[in-house]
Amino acid sequence: MKSYRYLDLITAAFVVVLIVSNIASTKVVQVGPFTFDGGTLLFPLAYIFGDLLTEVYGYGRSRRVIWTGFFLLLLSTLTLGLVSALPAPPDEFSQSSAASFNALLGLVPRIALASLLAYWVGEFANSYVLARLKVATQGRWLALRTISSTLVGQGLDTAIFLLVAFYGVWDNALLWTVFVSNYIFKVGLEVLFTPITYAVVGFLKRSENEDYYDRNTRFNPFSLG
Repeated sequence: MKSYRYLDLITAAFVVVLIVSNIASTKVVQVGPFTFDGGTLLFPLAYIFGDLLTEVYGYGRSRRVIWTGFFLLLLSTLTLGLVSALPAPPDEFSQSSAASFNALLGLVPRIALASLLAYWVGEFANSYVLARLKVATQGRWLALRTISSTLVGQGLDTAIFLLVAFYGVWDNALLWTVFVSNYIFKVGLEVLFTPITYAVVGFLKRSENEDYYDRNTRFNPFSLG
């Protein structure tokens, strides 16, 4: 099995970005006219890493990384939920700290489900679209391919998360405002990072001696082969 110099490093960075952005999403922030959860500041990098993985190493290896991220995100979510459920010592400081922890990081089943489902659908859609477009364009127009895959992946991710987590809790106007703000910011960041993506993709292809085309790939997301 071919070994790569940077695949494990990209995998680690991808998972860290995923988990940190999931924790940061517990706070809603407003920057100028945009209203979005804090995880939006970092989470688009997960899609950029996803683009690098699929473009250089192919859908099959990207699929393994997506599943790795999914299970580690699930582990972090369950761990925070367990810590939140366990009782704190009776002293005032511990009780106050526990209340703050539970309010921000405690397991809310609906939001946890929304986060996991949105991540799974969005990442696989992003990887699938990018892999298909690479074959269709014979490897040309990288910017078009990365932005197109992000439009699909981030659109599904954002819509699924907000609908599963907050439909019926937030009013529809707020849901739409947050969706538009999140979507524009995430896609805008992908466009902004396009020159960096080009440079990193070129570096990885040269260093790894790899430029995978998914011409005969089975795109079943449940296969790890």
